[in-house]
Formats: sequence, C-alpha cells, structure tokens
Amino acid sequence: MPGLLRGVARTAVVAGTATAVSNRVSRRQAGRWAQQDAQQAGYYAEPAAPAPPPPAPAAAATMEEKLDQLKELATLKDQGVLTEEEFAAQKARILGG
Repeated sequence: MPGLLRGVARTAVVAGTATAVSNRVSRRQAGRWAQQDAQQAGYYAEPAAPAPPPPAPAAAATMEEKLDQLKELATLKDQGVLTEEEFAAQKARILGG
C-alpha cells in the first residue's frame, strides 16, 4: 500500500509541475509568434505598446497554488512518501517557475 501511495503522490506532483511548465511554455511561444507576426506585417515604425500587467487576483491565485503545492509536498515528505532530495527538487521546480 505505501508503494501505491508513493506512486500516486509522485504522479500528482509530476502532473502539476508538467501543467505549470506547459502553460508557461505556451504563453512564451504565443508571445514569440505575436512578435514574428508583427515584424512580418511591417510594424517596424511604431513600437508596440507594452502589454498591461496581469490582474492582481491572477497573480495571487498563482501564489496560492504554489503554496498549496508546497504544503502537499511537505505533507508527503512528513509521511515518508518523498525523500528529502525529491522534496528539494520539487520545491525548486515550484518556486523557480
């Protein structure tokens, strides 16, 4: 049973991390494509207006999600599902993103 829980926990952590990374890569790629489209359309004379900052609730939700993930990781580490090294690696991924 502990092996099953460890597998499920790791899958959940990996899936959450993969989703966050995938979303970030998608946003970055969309920005690059938008730049390329603007350059190809001949918008060299006028620089594009800077994008407005994201709304504050979205930023707070992102921080809340990170905190929730960290709490889950700490719980898994305390239960012995994750080793100290696994915990540190996942923590670095969450905070580095």
